[in-house]
Order: sequence, then structure tokens, then C-alpha cells
Amino acid sequence: MTLWTHELRLLLRQRLSAFALVLLALLGAAAVAAGMAEIARQRAAIAAVPAAQAQDIGAVADYVDRSKDAGSAAYYSFHPTWDPPAPLAFAALGMRDVSPFILRVRALGLEAQIYDGDTFNPELALPGRFDFAFVLVFLAPLFVIALFHDLVSGEREAGRQRTLEALPRGGAALWRRRTLLRLALLWAALGLPFAIAAVVEGVAVGPILIVLVVTLAYLLFWIALAALVGRFRWSSVANAATLAALWLVLVLIVPTLGNVAINRAVPIAQGAEIALAQREAVNHAWDIPREDTMRRFYAAHPEWADSPPLGPDFHYKWYLAFHQNADEGVAGQVRAYRDGLERRDRAGRALGWVLPSVGVQGLLTRLARTDLAGQLAYQDRIRAFHARLRSFYYGYLFRDRPFGKADFRRAPRFDDGVAE
Repeated sequence: MTLWTHELRLLLRQRLSAFALVLLALLGAAAVAAGMAEIARQRAAIAAVPAAQAQDIGAVADYVDRSKDAGSAAYYSFHPTWDPPAPLAFAALGMRDVSPFILRVRALGLEAQIYDGDTFNPELALPGRFDFAFVLVFLAPLFVIALFHDLVSGEREAGRQRTLEALPRGGAALWRRRTLLRLALLWAALGLPFAIAAVVEGVAVGPILIVLVVTLAYLLFWIALAALVGRFRWSSVANAATLAALWLVLVLIVPTLGNVAINRAVPIAQGAEIALAQREAVNHAWDIPREDTMRRFYAAHPEWADSPPLGPDFHYKWYLAFHQNADEGVAGQVRAYRDGLERRDRAGRALGWVLPSVGVQGLLTRLARTDLAGQLAYQDRIRAFHARLRSFYYGYLFRDRPFGKADFRRAPRFDDGVAE
């Protein structure tokens, strides 16, 4: 242990090395604190939903109770859905930073409601919010470069290399000892703040260990790269410049070019185009005979075909029918859009096998359930809930049953499907 203690004292006497380690620890702590604060804000917003919903529905119920009209209840009632964050979400916010985690929906056309804000596609490791994943993927390699670019060359330039290699337990054992010490300190600077935050957030032991192992492997990759550059016996300045250029290429330039290449190879329409197509179909329904709308609706939903025929006056069952027809009319576009997103995501994950920065970013967001798959799963839960809403209101509309205050309490409630 005396040699290890001696090496630690030598390392900490180097102001740049000591400053780098302290700064990395501070950045790691700040990143997990920022992530925890954002997740706490999101959880607070989700927790506030029931009270706001009760107030909103109370006002709608007072209005609808005068007419007992189920169509008015369906039209004016917003029903909240939410996507609760996984315990590990604080470490890699992913799509939660750009996609809604609370969405209030009505029993009208759903696709326009979902795609009012387009789905972002973050399958590649591009700069994003300041969180643990950002510090690990983008900043940690710079600290590896600071501590390792002159590990051997610095001693050679100072004229101490031959002496150090001639000492007992010198040579390869010395460089191995110094490498392991620096690696351990870097790992601790990143891993300790993360592990403490993960325990506070209630993350299971398995995911914590996986993230710590991934962190270690990513640091080892950059240390190996520094060792490879050091074998060319260049000056310390040349080593640092070369490693900085490699960081720029491997972490920023190539992932960005890969993102562009994937987007061009897998062209997809924007989600906003689906919303526009759905709204155009809704608007078109006002210009065609109502019987055509109902004929198309009953053909797809024969369980409601025995409903009394429409009279000359406006009826909400016609209104909701053409909204559902519009949703079904863009179903092909929705499938194509989702398929395109998933193909891009698969291509991004494939790129992650080649680029460690991309692979680490993707793995962290998958573990945190903040990736594309997590967002699409939330949309699936919204669609399942919306189908229950439609069935509930159709039971009143297509049977001409009155809808009063008590019926609001019978409406479906969103099941967020919270997993551990």
C-alpha cells in the first residue's frame, strides 16, 4: 500500500490533475442534482393532475347536467394521461426533455392530439440536457485526456523515464499502477455521485451496477486510446492535440454525420403532417352527406349499427363518428411513421456498436426508459385508454342515453401502467 499512497501523493501534487478530478466530481454531482430536480418537477406536475382534473370535470359536469347530453360531455371533457419517470430517469433524461409526459385527451380524433408536438428522434448521442449521461459521454473523455496525455511522455520530457523504469517495481508495473490509480479516481468522481443519487431515487441494485460497469468500460476505452497515442512517442502537447481531435471526431462529428446519414437513408414524414391530414379529414366530413359518414363508421364498427337513424338536427354521434373515421383514415400514415422511427432507432443502435459515445448514450436511455421505445409505449397506453373513452361515450350516444353528473364518475380513468 505504501507505493499506492506514494503515487496518490504525487498525483495530487500535480495541480492540473487534482483540479481535474475535483472538477469532474463537481460536474458529476451537479449533473445528477440537475437530473433529480427535473424528475422531481415532472413528478410534482403528475401529482398535481388529479386535483386539477377534479376541478375541471366539476365545471363541465355542472354544465352538462342541464342538458344531460353525452355528446357535450365527450366534447368538453379532457382526460389526463401521464408517463411517470422510471427511477433511473434522472441519469439520462432522453426524450422526456423534448416529448410531453402529460397529455390531456378528449374522446375526439386522437392522432391530431398526439402529433400536435412531433416526436423527436434522439437515437444518436448528440448534445442534450445537462445530466449524468451528458457528463459521462461528452465531458469525461476530456478529463481522461487531461490525466493521461502525458503519463509517459511527461516523464520522458523531464528526463526521468529511464530512472523510473530501472527502479524496483518500476517499468511496466509503474505505468500500470499509475493508470489504475487514475482510472479509480476518475471512476469514483463519476460513480459516487451517481450511486448516491440512484440510491436516493430508489433504483434497483442491478441497473446501478450496470451503469457503473458501463462508466468503467467507457473510461477504459478512452484510456486505451490515450495509451495507443502514447506509443508513438510524440510530445505531450502533440498527444493532447491528437486526443482532443479524436474526441471531437468520435463524440461530435461522426455521431452528427451518422444522424444525418440515417435520416436520409430512412426518410419519414413529420408527425405534424399526420395531425394535419387527420384535421383535413375531419373538416372534409362537414362537406359530405352524413349518411356516407355513418355508413363508413358502421361498416368498421357494426356493434353500433343498430343505433337509431340520424334526424335533421345535429347529433354528436355523427360528430364523433367522423372523428374516428379520420383517425382510421390516417392509420396507414401512423404505422409508416412509427415504422420509420423504429428503423432509425435500430440504425442508431447499430451505430452504437461502432461508436462508444453513441452506444453508451443509447444504453443509458434504454435503462432509464427515456428512449424512443419508452415514448412509443406511452403512446400505446394513450391509445388503449382513448379506445376505452370512446366505447364509454358511445354507449350513451348511440343508445340515446342521458348523461348526468353521476355518469362522470363512471368514465374510465387512465392507468399509467407504472413498472418498478
